[in-house]
Amino acid sequence: MNSFKPFSIARLPRIEFGSGSVNKIPNLVAGYGKRVLIVTGKGSFRASPHWQNLTDALAELSVGWEHCIVDSEPSPHYVDERVEEFAGHDIDVVLGIGGGSVLDAAKAIAGLLKVRRSVMDFLEGVGPELPYDGPALPFIAVPTTAGTGSEATKNAVLSVQGENGFKKSFRDDKLVAEYAIVDPDLLASCAPELIASNGMDALTQLMESYVSLRANVLVDALAISGLRAVRDSLLTWYTQGPTAKQAHAQMAYAAMLSGITLAQVGLGSVHGLASPLGAFYPIPHGVVCGTLVAAATEVNINSMLAREPNNIALDKYARLGEVLCQRRHASREAAWQALVDLLKEWTDKMQLARLSEYGLQDDALDHVVRHSRGSSMKTNPIVLSDDEIKQVLQMRL
Repeated sequence: MNSFKPFSIARLPRIEFGSGSVNKIPNLVAGYGKRVLIVTGKGSFRASPHWQNLTDALAELSVGWEHCIVDSEPSPHYVDERVEEFAGHDIDVVLGIGGGSVLDAAKAIAGLLKVRRSVMDFLEGVGPELPYDGPALPFIAVPTTAGTGSEATKNAVLSVQGENGFKKSFRDDKLVAEYAIVDPDLLASCAPELIASNGMDALTQLMESYVSLRANVLVDALAISGLRAVRDSLLTWYTQGPTAKQAHAQMAYAAMLSGITLAQVGLGSVHGLASPLGAFYPIPHGVVCGTLVAAATEVNINSMLAREPNNIALDKYARLGEVLCQRRHASREAAWQALVDLLKEWTDKMQLARLSEYGLQDDALDHVVRHSRGSSMKTNPIVLSDDEIKQVLQMRL
């Protein structure tokens, strides 16, 4: 299935993975200077003993800190405000601790504190799209959820909500974190709905990377490794929560790999749709992924059978049916069906919401489809028609 065609791998962070790795943060921060901007979510990390341990250790190292909170998906306005607020504070390093929204915001802020331009100047698909020359401040990423993989990517996703909203990336190799500190212990406080949505985001990113038009042999190996970890841990974590220690480690690993794979080869139709859905409606990104991945997989397979029956992604989907279902199938058709059935089963078990619960109605589907053909859709294994994209939405309306 794989061939050793030429490929390139873009810059990655240095990775510190494992229980207790959060304790390495103070010395890493101190290695970059005497003042750090800490970006967190609104509550869970600061309510944990880790926050006091971190600030005490920074004080012992004579490192001063500033702090800002991200309490929703970050907007360009939020990033610009924080840059204006902290640009004169002699920040040496930015530390992001939280979920994907926190890490994306911190990444963008780190990229702009020295540049002093609006992030709108650099966002893909809006504004002037100026080249980003940096310099970016060093950025340390510490995920507290297992889903987006933002700790391993070069893009900061920013959103404007509403009818004329958008969800676009500020993207450059200079934005990649210096360190990704991946400590599974930080996942213990995740609520079931967050486990479901973020876990299905990681699953989707691994699947879409694996069948991407730009896939390569190295990314394939990483994606399969991550998918095995999701298979063996996601439902366990969802049902057992803070006691599922092994599942925390497996999902932290899978999410990190999903960020690495998407950064190298891109994604597919689910993430193509996630951009307009997340911009036009208050749908969390992970919910979009979780609710659409089964439908999108089914539509992709059927579209290739109809128009591109020799597409290599059909073999890859059959392989995914073996990996995720942990069994050989009598035929490719049986493997495809087993894969789709399993994805639907997980979607139901983890109670992923339908799109209509967030206000999407049938008469708005064409509007969503028109805005779905961004960078992610370009690496989907087949070019879907508008009607096929609309079918994916209708299946989860």
